[in-house]
Amino acid sequence: MSSNYINEYMLRLKDLMRDQYTFKPTEHDDPNIKRGLRNADGTGVLLGITKIGSVQGYTIQDGERMPAPGRLYYRGISVEDIVESHRKNKTFGFSEVVFLLLVGKLPTASQLKEFETMMAEARQLPKSFVEDMILRAPSPDIMNKLARCVLALYSYDDRPDDLSPENLMRQSIELVARFPSIVANAFAAKRHYYDHDSLFIHNTNPELSVAEDFLRMMRKDNAFTIEEARLLDLMLMIHAEHGGGNNSTYVCRAMSSSRTDTYSAIAGAVGSLKGPLHGGANAKVMQMFRDIQEHVRDYTDEDELTAYLAKILRGSANDGSGKIYGLGHAVYTISDPRCELLKKYSRAVAERSGHLDEFELMLRIEKCGIPLITKMKNLDMPICANVDMYSGLIYEFLGIPQALFTPLFAIARVSGWCANRMEEVLTCNRIHRPAYRAEKLRVPYVEMQDRV
Repeated sequence: MSSNYINEYMLRLKDLMRDQYTFKPTEHDDPNIKRGLRNADGTGVLLGITKIGSVQGYTIQDGERMPAPGRLYYRGISVEDIVESHRKNKTFGFSEVVFLLLVGKLPTASQLKEFETMMAEARQLPKSFVEDMILRAPSPDIMNKLARCVLALYSYDDRPDDLSPENLMRQSIELVARFPSIVANAFAAKRHYYDHDSLFIHNTNPELSVAEDFLRMMRKDNAFTIEEARLLDLMLMIHAEHGGGNNSTYVCRAMSSSRTDTYSAIAGAVGSLKGPLHGGANAKVMQMFRDIQEHVRDYTDEDELTAYLAKILRGSANDGSGKIYGLGHAVYTISDPRCELLKKYSRAVAERSGHLDEFELMLRIEKCGIPLITKMKNLDMPICANVDMYSGLIYEFLGIPQALFTPLFAIARVSGWCANRMEEVLTCNRIHRPAYRAEKLRVPYVEMQDRV
């Protein structure tokens, strides 16, 4: 069957189903319908409680949302405090964050050392896994390859469906440890088979931190600086968890509520994170950033920059979406603590890597864009830059290509997914079952000879 015939047939089907995939604007006016699981005021529909992560961007006073500086807590501990401690002590903090999320408390020095040893040993993928699952079936998109590899790991597990706490913990540790190895190898395959570059595969080094080892595996010459690795470690720490309501974590929890296996639930979360409205948002920021660089002659002229940002908001520039990507957040109002940490600790790397002008341009986009959005959209609630505003640019400082932006997000967030999965399986006893109201209640069956 020719591709032309298939394409023509699909166009005919599109015409047939046109009315079935459209709704009148009034058909969603029912206040009981929570589109996107959001309340009318934009807050998320409350589905349960969690001890894992807490995202705070506003307070409720007399039934009204009031803006507040953003705060992010892992197991009740401020992410800012965790990051600042490791920056002060010049240590890598991601493994401590993973322990905190999975176990529920901060480790002692001996507990952390033992945990890091286990994590390092678990980085090694099963025998022939790279050859069989990655190199023989390369993918142009690393997130798709990551999801496929996660599902394939089910076949390498002696107890894949065991839902005991100790087995869930083992699976979680192995997945968190293996994600960087899968991503690095999938990137090598993509670069070779789709970008026509040389193929090089580096084994993991258990003596290095996760951030150091990933930079070493990603680069042909294995070279990286400690400053680069610490900045990547910061990125991993702040992306590890963001409450149970973000889309990928909710997907993981919804799937886990059916008591499916760990690999299926985590693969589902990977698929969710791939979406440009979720994990792919920083790539959209960078596409917008390049468009601004191309069309704004003087980056330092805030009037010229503001005029172009207004065109973007009107939908007559960039991708026509009418969005200034990276500005605004579903929860944070005055500030996103992750964004503030990135701005604080990335300037030095930007300067050393020759990207200081770009860093300062992003600061100006934030400075000019926020009041412009507030004015043009007549907003009552303040908005702030979110973590995606700067994360893509920082990855570029580190020489990390765009194809790895979202996979790196997954490398960090899998720790939060696994913690939320364990909480769902071990403490919740009801399958997630939201409802959809049927738009058509009765349609008669028409005999074949009477159809038109």
